[in-house]
Amino acid sequence: NQIQVATIQGLSGTGSLRLAAVLIERYFPGAKVLISSPTWGNHKNIFNDARVPWSEYRYYDPKTVGLDFEGMIEDIKAAPEGSFVLLHGCAHNPTGIDPTPEQWEKIADVIQEKNHIPFFDVAYQGFASGSLDQDAASVRLFAARGMEIFVAQSYSKNLGLYSERIGAINVVCSSSDTAARVKSQLKRIARPMYSNPPIHGARIVANVVGDPALFGEWKAEMEMMAGRIKGVRQKLYDSLTSKDKSGKDWSFILKQIGMFSFTGLNKIQSDNMTNKWHVYMTKDGRISLAGLNLAKCEYLADAIIDSYHNVS
Repeated sequence: NQIQVATIQGLSGTGSLRLAAVLIERYFPGAKVLISSPTWGNHKNIFNDARVPWSEYRYYDPKTVGLDFEGMIEDIKAAPEGSFVLLHGCAHNPTGIDPTPEQWEKIADVIQEKNHIPFFDVAYQGFASGSLDQDAASVRLFAARGMEIFVAQSYSKNLGLYSERIGAINVVCSSSDTAARVKSQLKRIARPMYSNPPIHGARIVANVVGDPALFGEWKAEMEMMAGRIKGVRQKLYDSLTSKDKSGKDWSFILKQIGMFSFTGLNKIQSDNMTNKWHVYMTKDGRISLAGLNLAKCEYLADAIIDSYHNVS
């Protein structure tokens, strides 16, 4: 409403991240980007290719299979003032572990204190909780504080437009004048890179979000998809707790959110999942719950229990 957001269509989330990376390299020389450990595999490639220096902040705690919140805060505090902090808006990839609303407040406090610039990667909005609003809460918290923020957005997952490469880079600025200047520079970056974005998928997005009936239908379908994933997450947890008599706490599976679950399995245990049980997953122990159905939850639980207890 205040015309303070500079937005241009990017080539989905990856292309939008790359536009922002070039903007950082060009207009914030020497600025560092902080990336969570672990993070989506392509983040480091994007910043490396844009010649933007980066370092990692602690995020995943293997002891609890949860968030290393204290380590995260310490590392953000220790970063040079004016750094960019790359944050996953919701459904952290690959861990599925998100900060609580209270933790988001503290993260925002530290970022403001250090004059850092928050940089959100939003690839799963509506696909984590089933609610567009709930999944945007972290970004809106920072915007409500009047902070200048970067938001790279993808419509690949939540609108099922993966191969159409539809996304956007949004830069929330302190004034409409700044937003106009930022937008003109983003256009300058995009022009020699890909000139113009594809229009077909973008018009599908515009039609869906611009029509109240279609928008409501889309939101209902997202809620259904997110609900299905929550259902298999619950069934997997129930299967693990009923079959595993060791007393191990599997509740992290319920605490994680979105498409992925970080199982806590190491590379050798993940190899056992594939070689013995024919469960195909990434070697860092991440499984995609979107590829799981209720009928296979008990089989997967057997595979996880065997790999966890019998393979070191």
